[in-house]
Amino acid sequence: MATQVAVRAPFRLDLTANVLRRLSTNVVDRFDGTTYCRLIGDTNAPALLSVTQTGPAELRAEVTGSGENRFDPAALVARLLGIEVSLEPFYRAAAGIDWLAPLVLGARGVKPPRYPTVWEACVNAIVYQQISIHAAGAILRRVIERYATALAIGDGQLYAFPGPQTLIDADVEELRGLGMSVGKVVSVQAVARAILAGEIDEAALALLPTPELMASLVVHRGIGPWTAAVVALRGFGRLDLFPMNDSGVARSVRDLSGRTDVDVEALLAGLGEQRGMLYYHLLLGRLVARGDVELAAAPGESQSA
Repeated sequence: MATQVAVRAPFRLDLTANVLRRLSTNVVDRFDGTTYCRLIGDTNAPALLSVTQTGPAELRAEVTGSGENRFDPAALVARLLGIEVSLEPFYRAAAGIDWLAPLVLGARGVKPPRYPTVWEACVNAIVYQQISIHAAGAILRRVIERYATALAIGDGQLYAFPGPQTLIDADVEELRGLGMSVGKVVSVQAVARAILAGEIDEAALALLPTPELMASLVVHRGIGPWTAAVVALRGFGRLDLFPMNDSGVARSVRDLSGRTDVDVEALLAGLGEQRGMLYYHLLLGRLVARGDVELAAAPGESQSA
């Protein structure tokens, strides 16, 4: 049964889905211009979550398929799409930055999305370490297509994200053949074991202040400060963090600002406790530059709002 879900406006499903997906080649999250879809639950017999925006402050969410009655569509959407987050502090801070303000205004309505599990957040962060977004996306896609369950959706396929035990059982040489380095294979399998052993306990970690969350993550193999920040941001919704020491950040800031002298640390300090939203806006800026995303007013919203 479909559920109508209230959203804290402004909200744009298209932008939020795109920053969650990162790339149009993503085979786990799908957005066809109207509907966002993802497989959830048991990776061997997943259910399908479908979300459409029906108004400036309303979504239609539906879960169908295996075990659909076990899911609360509103709770799923709240986590995945950040619909309850107020970004007024970020908007106020960004308005005072001449090169950032136009991007933030054009992207008004993007919310901070989160992966459905800390496992998926960790795998993505590890695979994306120290390589380009396109190279990492291609590697992760090959891994998912090899080890995950696919479901026909319209004229395409959608894949459930493979679980921890699946990648523990995967052959190391096969994973290397799909593009993962030995170090990343070892790290992903170590994180998988830690999650299954309860050493990475999402519910317990979610209760920790951000500094303690970071400290708890970096003790695990393959999770350094940058990876922990990405996991905290995209897995736990910690907007007070920004993943530093990323060559793509400096390049994106330079391209968007048209300057080479932007002090990123000062920029982050000025953005305050929601500085993590800069991560999503830099990603949007890159998507816009490639023609993958168009910035415009949110449904029912004025650009001057």
